[in-house]
Amino acid sequence: MQYLVQVHARPLRRSCECVGLSRAAWYRPPNNWTVRDAEIIAALARLVEARPSRGFWKRCSLLRRERAGWNHKRIYRVYKAMRLNLRRSARRRLPKRERVPLYVPRQPDTVWSADFMSDALACGRRLRTFNVVDDFNREALHIEVDTSITSVRLVRIFEQLRRDHGRLPQLLRTDNGPEFLGESFVQWAKVNGMAIQYIQPGKPNQNAYIERFNRTFREEVLDQYLFLRVEDVREAAYWWMLEYNEQRPHDSLGELTPAEYRQQVAKGSAFEVSA
Repeated sequence: MQYLVQVHARPLRRSCECVGLSRAAWYRPPNNWTVRDAEIIAALARLVEARPSRGFWKRCSLLRRERAGWNHKRIYRVYKAMRLNLRRSARRRLPKRERVPLYVPRQPDTVWSADFMSDALACGRRLRTFNVVDDFNREALHIEVDTSITSVRLVRIFEQLRRDHGRLPQLLRTDNGPEFLGESFVQWAKVNGMAIQYIQPGKPNQNAYIERFNRTFREEVLDQYLFLRVEDVREAAYWWMLEYNEQRPHDSLGELTPAEYRQQVAKGSAFEVSA
């Protein structure tokens, strides 16, 4: 309207006819939406305060039960103006995982299992542990403790394990956690020749060796003590891991410790080679 009147110097009456607007509508002062829709604003605010997690359509149904004359388009316009529309988090889509039977490797450092655990300090601060076990003799290879362990951190951990053990496993069995799916860790494993076998989502029994280890670690360490600092958890995990590997016999290993079982197999292999 202003463009037609000011630039083309057309009369107001003809400008209104050109755009299909009545002069009464042009002269009527615009209403503030907060004043015009005050009832809907108050009703939406009441519903949001009572149930903040509900979405638009659930709230719209409740409002329409109270006031049937409120159109859903009007309610949604006010809903967006109040910035109440929440983004629904996209569901992470994983590639199809095939079920692989659990087996015991014939040689050490062939298949390792890894998993995360969560706990809290006495002050309530959350912490995580990253556990790595050799499936061959159930040996605890590493327990990393910190408040946050990222995919980049996993690369450093496995670099340290390679320095300590002289090699990496042929296969690493894990769940579908975001740390294991991180691009930095996946590419590093590919470059270093370590295959990653992801179990099916919601099937922790497919990674039973590390799950059994996690249960023992929680019962004998995390649930037994009340820790004040992360450093205390690291020290307790270190000494417990030494006892677990060198003093604690395993039924599945013929009442041998993981260290004894590894030495026994190593002696048998050396004897077969010399013979």
